[in-house]
Amino acid sequence: MTAAAHALSPNRRKRNLDASPPPRHFHGPQSHSRLRQRLLRWPLLPPPPETKRPAFDMWNFISGLFGGRRPKDNGLEVFKRWCGALSRDLTVVTDEETGTTKLLLDRRVKDSRKAALEAVKPPQRQKTEPYYLKAHEEARRNDGRLEEIGIEVRLKEEKLAEIRKSDKAAQEDLSELFKPLTEEEKNEVHDCFHARGPSSKVLVLHEWSNIEVSKEKFQCLRPCRWLNDEVINLYLELLKEREKREPKRFLKCHFFNTFFYKKLACGKSGYDYKSVKRWTTHKKLGYGLIECDKIFVPVHKDVHWCLAIINMKENTFQYLDSLGGTDHNVLNMLARYIAEEVKDKSNKVIDTSSWHEEIVDGIPLQQNGWDCGMFMLKYIDFHSRGLSLSFSQEHMEYFRERTAKEILNLRAD
Repeated sequence: MTAAAHALSPNRRKRNLDASPPPRHFHGPQSHSRLRQRLLRWPLLPPPPETKRPAFDMWNFISGLFGGRRPKDNGLEVFKRWCGALSRDLTVVTDEETGTTKLLLDRRVKDSRKAALEAVKPPQRQKTEPYYLKAHEEARRNDGRLEEIGIEVRLKEEKLAEIRKSDKAAQEDLSELFKPLTEEEKNEVHDCFHARGPSSKVLVLHEWSNIEVSKEKFQCLRPCRWLNDEVINLYLELLKEREKREPKRFLKCHFFNTFFYKKLACGKSGYDYKSVKRWTTHKKLGYGLIECDKIFVPVHKDVHWCLAIINMKENTFQYLDSLGGTDHNVLNMLARYIAEEVKDKSNKVIDTSSWHEEIVDGIPLQQNGWDCGMFMLKYIDFHSRGLSLSFSQEHMEYFRERTAKEILNLRAD
């Protein structure tokens, strides 16, 4: 073929010498955000799987974390980090058929596109401080005497609170609450803690509640161990029987077991009254909750025990945490529950919106990572007597032995 014919051929492929290479395909921020999510994803700090065993030795585990040396804080900081990690903003996804927990979803937004939209939002208008606060601050700066008066008032208030507390403690007879165990009782407890034999051997059977405590379950009352549901629930049953024996000596209380709050909060929206509606029928209890002075609700947060109290006599909701924490969601859920419960069982309407939420300050606090369950039981014990919480961390070893003795005797003193 000649050059002219070749130039005129219709099938000849033309080449554009000035054309630039085709642009690379842009996949958008999606692929980049996926990689970023993988890199930035930070897992929760769950407790070790060994903690699920009732006989788990908490002290040996925490000692191992510090290279075999005794930690200065008895593992309290490790315990607080567990509680803090597990209290993040998480959504619990449950199986609709079985109601069991499947997984946890982190609510944090990690999509870069959403982050970009948030970045271009106009700044929100900042709230200005009220004028009276500015005027008060200016007056305080101009007159130094105001600050001195404020300090004097606070000091006198603190001194008055201490005097009232000491007067109340002086009027209370606490001798029975700290009565030492006899040598025979100590030996009995020691034998149950250290005796040989199968761990499945049943040491105690409470016939009315059908709660049995095996040797393995009983070990949780030894020092440096977490209390389990069986021991806590059996002790609460003994407190119920104690009140029935001596109704004039103790307040009229209701003691929910450790499974009540879990059941109440297991609904899709976080609240399910129907699941616990039959727990408090008059046929089962012989009374209505509206007749009680106080209602105790144990709250278990994965690795930590807390206590919520519905004070029917003073129209308050109290929250006691031996780590000094707060949880308004628990109190809000119980406020909704008691209003619905009284309406259903007593056909009465109570307005819980006027009740006070009391995050109790000045309560005894734990100084280690394993006594939260025992603190919760003693909160209940003292409150059911109408006494102030006159104990501390140094009494926990004695309370463990005393609780073990009472469970073995199936009688709370």
